[in-house]
Amino acid sequence: MLLEITEGIRKEIPLGFKHHLEKQKWSKFEEAPDVPIIQRELENAKYQLGTLGNGNHFIEIQKDEDKKIWIMIHSGSRNFGLKIAKEYNDIAKKYCERWHSKVMDISKDLAFLPIEERDCKDYILAMNYALLFAKENRKRMMSKIIDIFRSKIEKNTIEEVIDIHHNYARWENHFNRNVIIHRKGATSARSGEIGIIPGSQGTNSYIVEGLGNPLSFMSCSHGAGRKMGRGEAIRTLSLESEIKKLNEKGIIHSVEENDDLQEAPGSYKDIDEVMENQKDLVKIRTKLEPIAVIKSKKRKNEYSR
Repeated sequence: MLLEITEGIRKEIPLGFKHHLEKQKWSKFEEAPDVPIIQRELENAKYQLGTLGNGNHFIEIQKDEDKKIWIMIHSGSRNFGLKIAKEYNDIAKKYCERWHSKVMDISKDLAFLPIEERDCKDYILAMNYALLFAKENRKRMMSKIIDIFRSKIEKNTIEEVIDIHHNYARWENHFNRNVIIHRKGATSARSGEIGIIPGSQGTNSYIVEGLGNPLSFMSCSHGAGRKMGRGEAIRTLSLESEIKKLNEKGIIHSVEENDDLQEAPGSYKDIDEVMENQKDLVKIRTKLEPIAVIKSKKRKNEYSR
């Protein structure tokens, strides 16, 4: 039955570079801000809503210690968000070059937008719109997955839904100052706030509760984090060994060829060590064990709408 469910998900949800064949309807498309990059990418975005993406994006079926089933989705604003980020990063570099900012001597990836400029205000509008898109994107995939489960298992109920962003910036107050906090590789962990910390497709994930530690700007890790780059993983990890580890755990997984080693468990840090190192930031509510992982099998030269 589990295999039938995973195949159903692959059939219903476009993965990797696949998009929907038809435009998706969403009321917020009509409310898109009048920002050039948004308007240029809006038509493409209509085909991407409700699709998973590539890389480290995944759909994972998990079980907790009480044998209850959980569904975890890691996906965001798709190519829509990527285009927005690139557009405004390029604009930021021009500002910093014009003003001879010392930041550019350290890294061009640290370029910034002056807060009082129109470009910065437009970026914030675009970013917040992309976050709305990302939330709707996850919601639509989750709805389809639940329908697939219900077609196979009649008696089931949804007990809890948790949705969090994992790459965003917002105004917050820390140490009596209003500041913009950018979280990438991190999520908010205010006191009592519920969060999600994924491991890898062969290790546990965790549902956590924030402790509101001010020294971390009330944040925690977004996941286990990589211990090696994608290229290094392909060069150094054993495909046979990684597949064997997943098979021995009985996990339906997505590691089949050398390129898949980029997302193999061996390319990630030990999630339990990561959790131990942030026990002053969050407390564990639920430990989740993977039983099936759906990731893109499409390669870059196989793009299709």
